[in-house]
Amino acid sequence: MAKPDPAAAPFSYDGLDRVIHEKARLGVLTSLIGHPKGLAFADLKQLCGLTDGNLSRHLQVLQEAGLVDIIKGYEGNRPHTSCKLTAEGRRRFVEYLSVLEQVVRDAAKAAEGEELPPSRLRLFPT
Repeated sequence: MAKPDPAAAPFSYDGLDRVIHEKARLGVLTSLIGHPKGLAFADLKQLCGLTDGNLSRHLQVLQEAGLVDIIKGYEGNRPHTSCKLTAEGRRRFVEYLSVLEQVVRDAAKAAEGEELPPSRLRLFPT
């Protein structure tokens, strides 16, 4: 089956990365982008309202996608896990936010009854 032409589907929002778009992972990345040195697993768990197992699984997906680093070590005799956004993760998250901002702008215009400009509808080259 052929993929639709993006020019014919201006509201497909291809930049909404499915790895990032999931609610819990969106929360994790939002938490981490504000903490460049990273966050302890326990702090991230609390900020995102997730269980240990749920956070672990989402972090695994994000790590496999190259978006986060998971650092395991010890503080004293106790195991310590921290999580940090990678440079690639920061870049992709900022790109994702840009597309999300366009979604919000388009939805706000539609809700106000405004017609979108032809350039947004990709009827004419910009």
